[in-house]
Parts: sequence; structure tokens; C-alpha cells
Amino acid sequence: MDRKRVVITEFMDPAAVAQLADRFDVHYAPDLHARRDELVRLLAEADALVVRNRTRVDAVLLASQTRLQAIGRLGVGLENIDLDHCRMLGVEVIPAIGANAAAVAEYVVCCAMMLLRGAYFHSTEVSAGAWPRDRLAGGRELSGKRLGLVGLGSVGRITATLAQAMGMHACAYDPALDPAHETWHTVERCAGLDALLGQCDVVSLHVPLLAQTRNLIDARRLSLMKPDAILINVARGGVVDEAALAAALASNRLGGAALDVYAEEPLPAGSPLAGVPNLILTPHVAGVTAESNVRVSSVIARAIAQRLGG
Repeated sequence: MDRKRVVITEFMDPAAVAQLADRFDVHYAPDLHARRDELVRLLAEADALVVRNRTRVDAVLLASQTRLQAIGRLGVGLENIDLDHCRMLGVEVIPAIGANAAAVAEYVVCCAMMLLRGAYFHSTEVSAGAWPRDRLAGGRELSGKRLGLVGLGSVGRITATLAQAMGMHACAYDPALDPAHETWHTVERCAGLDALLGQCDVVSLHVPLLAQTRNLIDARRLSLMKPDAILINVARGGVVDEAALAAALASNRLGGAALDVYAEEPLPAGSPLAGVPNLILTPHVAGVTAESNVRVSSVIARAIAQRLGG
């Protein structure tokens, strides 16, 4: 009897790939997401598909499948997968919930420290013989600052714990989280988003991209933030109005920002974010570390093996 087949379209920890290959026929190509025609052909005989965020799993792609049982997502965001169509076909979608949460939380705290201190972007000056000590002596400490979390899921909760360990006060706005949830015992609950934005020194976003969260942080809401506040988006591109953020930073109406996600990825040339001061831009890697890749890959390998019964 033929072994069941697994197609992996983006990078996965080698040990997890080997774990699947022990039980199934595995086609692993980290750049397969970019070769659409080949992926369509392979999916026609696949029992499981494993992706990250660059593979478009839409109705057109799914039309080629004949026996697909499961899609493993090496991460948690599912915007690149047509969930309704998967449900209609009976294909289970399996995200790696929580497996990269610690990596994202560390990214948030790291960026907050860098942007508050403001001294870590001047290596070129110092190596050239300049000594901007006086200019950089006004950096701020993390301890004693107020962190506002927009969304308090697994990543938000770990971020709050790390920030509190560094001496920050954590508060959050999450209308979907039960007011009786135990997390509110240690994190201050804000009744409204506008109120949170106006009182926090650092604001970190942890919400999915939905119709109601698209451009959630727009020009009006940016104007509510303290002029020296820091905004960090590790959630989804489209939650922040990028042009409005660029304008706020360029006019010194905001202290700084860090973005790991964008409305269009890769970030296109000519973006309003190009050349903006006090801005950290990274290519959707907040949740990707050597350690988190092992955890995420292992979780998905086990889940796919269990689903296929191999």
C-alpha cells in the first residue's frame, strides 16, 4: 500500500522533516511556495500540506487536491489560508498555537528597550570617531513605564510577564477576553482602546487582521498617543495605517515604532516607511528564532502524523 504523502512548501526544522519522512512520503522544498504550478501538481496527490505565511492556500490551489486531509501552519496567522473553503472540503487546518509566543514576546520587549534608550543606532558615528554622548544621554529606561497591550492572547500574556519582570506596569484592552479571566488579576484591564493609547508609554499590538481591525491604528488614534510613546506591531500588517505612522514619526508626533508585519509583504519599494526616523523594520521574523522553529516544526509534525494516522 502506498504511503501517505506530505508536501512542505516553506522552511521547517530538519529534525521535524525527518520525523515525518520516517512515516510518510515527504516532498520538502522551502521555496515551493513561489512555484505555484509545481505546487498545484504536487497537491493533487498530497494527504497533508505544511506551510508558513507565504503560501497562498486559496480556492484555486485547493481545487487541485483530491485527498487532502490536513494543512499544518508553521505559525499562528491564518490569513493566507481560505478557511471557509477548507471547511467546505473537510480539510483540517492546524496552527502551531503558542509555540512561538515566547520569541514574539522577547522581540516586543527588546524593541521597546532599544527605542526608549535610543542609543543603539549610532555605531557608524562612533566607529568614525564621533562621540555623541551628550546627545544620547537622555535615553529612557524601561522600568517604571506603562505597557499597553492591544489583545491579550498567549503572546500578549507572555509579553506582559516579561515586561513586568523588567519593572513595567502592564495594562491591556481585549473586549473578547472574559472580564473574569485570571489574567486580569495581574494585568490592568482597560475598558477602551482610546484610553489605553493615551496613557501608555509603549503600545504593542496583538490582534488578528479582521474587517474591524484593519487600520485600527490610524491617524486619529496615533494622535491620541503620547508624543514620546513607542508603537510596536507584531500582529498583522494592515492593523496599522503605515502612511499615517510614517507621517507621525517624521513630524516627531511619536517617539518611535517597530514593525515586523506590513499590509503588503515583502514591503514594496517606495513605501512611505522608507527613511523614516526612529523606526525599526524587520521582515516578519518576530516569532522566528532557532528555538521557536524547532518548537513550531515539532508541534506541526506531531499533529500531522496524528491526523494522518501514520
